[in-house]
Amino acid sequence: MASSSGCYLCGLLLLLAIAATASSTLSPSYYDQVCPNALTTIKRVVEAAVSRERRMGASLLRLHFHDCFVNGCDASLLLDSSPSIDSEKNAAPNVNSARGFEVIDQIKSEVDEVCGRPAVSCADILAVAARDSVVALGGPTWEVQLGRRDSTSASRTMADTDIPSPFMDLPALIEKFKNQGLDEEDLVALSGAHTLGFAQCRVFRNRIYNESNDIDPEFAEQRRSSCPGTGGDANLSPLDPTPAYFDISYFTNLKNNKGLLHSDQQLFSGGSTDEIVLSYNSDAEEFWEDFAESMVKMGNIKPLTGNQGQVRLNCRNVN
Repeated sequence: MASSSGCYLCGLLLLLAIAATASSTLSPSYYDQVCPNALTTIKRVVEAAVSRERRMGASLLRLHFHDCFVNGCDASLLLDSSPSIDSEKNAAPNVNSARGFEVIDQIKSEVDEVCGRPAVSCADILAVAARDSVVALGGPTWEVQLGRRDSTSASRTMADTDIPSPFMDLPALIEKFKNQGLDEEDLVALSGAHTLGFAQCRVFRNRIYNESNDIDPEFAEQRRSSCPGTGGDANLSPLDPTPAYFDISYFTNLKNNKGLLHSDQQLFSGGSTDEIVLSYNSDAEEFWEDFAESMVKMGNIKPLTGNQGQVRLNCRNVN
């Protein structure tokens, strides 16, 4: 009798272990049964937003990056300030620069409507919107791993310390990515997202006025026309010559000492990542493949799954 009871208990524990493992694993088919129309709805809203303003694609992609680098891909970045939340939106890397929150709100509203309930997490919306933005701007696609849940907390302090800075040298960048389980190839591939979008004058002023060893003089002079020595902090300049197209112009810029941000040019500065930059500059297909792989890898940083976290009713607030 004891033996039979023991075997029954073993079997029960095994079933529970299998269930726990299944619930903690992300899968591209997660919403196939839960809400079959979820991904097509996200795609439709993203495409409309990018069609209205092509810059929005870069902004939505950036939200996913900045979310994942702070305690994992858990939509903590989307939380507004409250008595219990010190919003990551107010951290230095995000304040007055992170944008696209209203598009995420629209996606959440429309997805919940087609699902008939709040079935899709804000964290998954960020991951899918990032992919769909890249595709809408001519870049590669990939299968987004799904099943993340949303955090019930945020950390402005971690956002200030963990998100890579545009002023960092190569060793610091490598260390920041290593802390997230990402290697040097991931660093260069994911930095290739700067083939899209713009940067504010305040983050590249020092480079165009005070750096001379690794910047093309004519390029620096051109950028000074829209970024004065004082004032104009929010003035925008493109991160590469084709900021609304996902191509390899970013790497061509680096090769020619025309990286807009200090951190960009550090990827091609005589260090260990030079060869990766040259490889991507000569082979767009390789860049696309590696970018897609690195996006999946980044999207897997410490996701909340199973019974962890929650599926927020409103991406800006904890339930």
